Amino acid sequence: MPLQLESIPKNQKEHPKQMKLITEHSEDIKYITEKTGDGSRSVYIEGIFMQADKQNRNNRVYPKEVLARAVERYIKEQVMTGRAVGELNHPEGPMINLDKVSHRITTLTWDGNNVNGKAQVLNTPMGQIVKGLIEGGVKLGVSSRGMGSIEQRNGQTYVKDDFILSTVDIVQDPSAQDAFVNGIMENVEWVMTKDGKFEQFASNARKKLSNTPKKRLAEEQLKVWNQFMHLLKSN
Repeated sequence: MPLQLESIPKNQKEHPKQMKLITEHSEDIKYITEKTGDGSRSVYIEGIFMQADKQNRNNRVYPKEVLARAVERYIKEQVMTGRAVGELNHPEGPMINLDKVSHRITTLTWDGNNVNGKAQVLNTPMGQIVKGLIEGGVKLGVSSRGMGSIEQRNGQTYVKDDFILSTVDIVQDPSAQDAFVNGIMENVEWVMTKDGKFEQFASNARKKLSNTPKKRLAEEQLKVWNQFMHLLKSN
């Protein structure tokens, strides 16, 4: 029996400022190719895109009814209308940047508490980068991106029922983020450059992370990683 789409909870409209960007990583994906009608081949990624009722690597839990509502709304409004596109790497907000789009999500289905997904890698500039990385043997993952609020219950962090799924992005191996964060916290020299930009960035990042509450640390680490990747591209 399909999960029913419900209306957006009232508190989402009454307290929009309390919502925050929420991202979650998954490495349980694989790459496949399929023949098209003209004999060419399309590249897809598929696997577990999201999970419910399980504490994830960011120490958050998505109750199944919360994630089911968000996924059903996303399927109805985005997947079924051909608008379900995602980006290569996370931006810093929930909006989709069309110049960064790399793939189109074609299906989202439930298997127990897992949301299995499939996405076609597009022939956009970012999609071509994804294809090149895949062909070069680079390990990629996917990461959901949405807006919502969280609460603490029985020592765990739960995503509340105002959660809205924005998209699922293709990201670098999440372990790279952890390695980078550990590196700057240990003052590793490879984040330095002669112009001082990386040194200043590392110093600011260390200070910011050291003052971040534990419950927000994973989110702040991801933000620092994305800022670092942006700095790399601009140099």
